[in-house]
Amino acid sequence: MKYLAYLLTLLVAFSCNKKAEETEVKEHTKEEVEEIVSEAYGFSLKDLEIVEDTIRSGDNLGKILSQNHLSATEIHRIIENVKDSINVKNIRIGQPYALLKSKTNPQKLEALVYHPDIMGYHVIDLRDSVRAYKKIYPVTIKRRTIAATIDGSLSVSLQKEGVDQSLATKLSQVFAWSIDFFKLQKEDKFAVTIEEKFINDTTYVGIEKIEAAYFEYRGRKLYAFPYRKPNTKGVEYFDEEGKPMKSMFLKAPLKFFHITSRFTNNRFHPVQKRWKSHNGTDYAAPTGTPIMTTASGTVERTGYTAGNGNYVKVRHNGTYSTQYLHMSKILVRNGQAVQQGDVIGKVGSTGLATGPHVCYRFWKNGVQVDPLNQRLPNSVPMEKRELPAYFEYMKPLKKELDDKFLEKFNQ
Repeated sequence: MKYLAYLLTLLVAFSCNKKAEETEVKEHTKEEVEEIVSEAYGFSLKDLEIVEDTIRSGDNLGKILSQNHLSATEIHRIIENVKDSINVKNIRIGQPYALLKSKTNPQKLEALVYHPDIMGYHVIDLRDSVRAYKKIYPVTIKRRTIAATIDGSLSVSLQKEGVDQSLATKLSQVFAWSIDFFKLQKEDKFAVTIEEKFINDTTYVGIEKIEAAYFEYRGRKLYAFPYRKPNTKGVEYFDEEGKPMKSMFLKAPLKFFHITSRFTNNRFHPVQKRWKSHNGTDYAAPTGTPIMTTASGTVERTGYTAGNGNYVKVRHNGTYSTQYLHMSKILVRNGQAVQQGDVIGKVGSTGLATGPHVCYRFWKNGVQVDPLNQRLPNSVPMEKRELPAYFEYMKPLKKELDDKFLEKFNQ
């Protein structure tokens, strides 16, 4: 009985102490809450107010500082102090910035924060001494594999899968030599493994890279894997057998185009009004559209003739040459080395032309031929000794694509 009374006494004492502690904790928490002051960009806003704005036409760092009561001498000193940390000339229209001002003296600018992009911000701290620094938001890379059927277009199909539509452009570049993306059909399917970038694990930034891709296009099975060969700088794409995806020639000198006239021995010329051979392929596009060289080589000739208008001719090797006619502007010079895909001019309608287009001409062994009927060579293949390492790298990526494809389509 005495033991029970003792336990009850302890329980009551403990309960009273706990209530007292809870009261103290509650009071302490209240005091702490009162002391909490919001922050922005690492600055306490207890004594500062923040004014947010957007860069407008004509704005620059000097102008913004002068509008906030700083003299020309002070502005010069600030710019000199921060120019090694921040590119003060790289302030673009439409980008946000923030001014942090003293609450007791609103005319006193304490700091300026500029957002060059969504990845972070620049700070110019004017308190005590001038200093500048850049803050980068934490970035997370998330990886996933998707599979889908073409529904309307590749961009629309990706959007329905919750993927940034910019991936459509990236995939069209990877498969540019094997797929005509203007002729995708509903029964065509694809799978792709991608890495996506997020800020603070939540804000979506975009596609970081493609790890693997697969298309079923017109009954063909096409794989593509990015791989850096030993002793090379850039990443290239290869198929499941180690063959390069890239052909020596692009399918066309324009990214987006419409063929209005093909290579033929008998065509009615729309300007000369007579029947004659047409030794080229006409691709219609708006004036100013970039024209690309379809293969690497050297600019053999640029100039103007009454028939061709402004033109560029590129020699690719001892076998192949290409020519691009009716340009509105030539962007290369004779003897200049060019790489496949480089922009060499702009679409126009100079010379004998009824509207803006590029006439693409193709020489093989000195004879003009139809490029659409040629079996053109691929780029440099992978060496046999490089294949084992490539297969080891590629197989798990291929399995991921295949497994996702099977899961999606039960094939």
